[in-house]
Amino acid sequence: MDLTVVAYLLYLAISIGITLWVGQVLHRHGRRVLAEAYEGRENSAESVSQLLMIGFYLVNFGLIALYLRIGDDPLTGRAVIEGLATKIGVVLLVVGAIHMVNIALVNRVRRARAEERMLQEMRATAELTRARQNS
Repeated sequence: MDLTVVAYLLYLAISIGITLWVGQVLHRHGRRVLAEAYEGRENSAESVSQLLMIGFYLVNFGLIALYLRIGDDPLTGRAVIEGLATKIGVVLLVVGAIHMVNIALVNRVRRARAEERMLQEMRATAELTRARQNS
């Protein structure tokens, strides 16, 4: 087996392993945050969590597949390691960027829900105040 095939196999194993691990960790811990954002609507929170996980996997596996062939064929062990480091580094950066986008979106939902709750409380307080004034 030549060094290019070895590099491909190592790249695929490491990149796919990292993506699966990070996806599971984000899904497991993200469900709690989504459950809070979707307060009491567990089905909605779980559905959003599943959709985010699927999107995460599709983007990352697509990047991994597209990035497989980029670069020169390694001629030495050192070239294999350097090529792997570069490719895996790019995959990690993309995984991190996708994670940050997901966090930003979830925070936007949480903020919108908090504002909605505050408006409902203000309306309820205003109605109570009016009711007391009228009685």
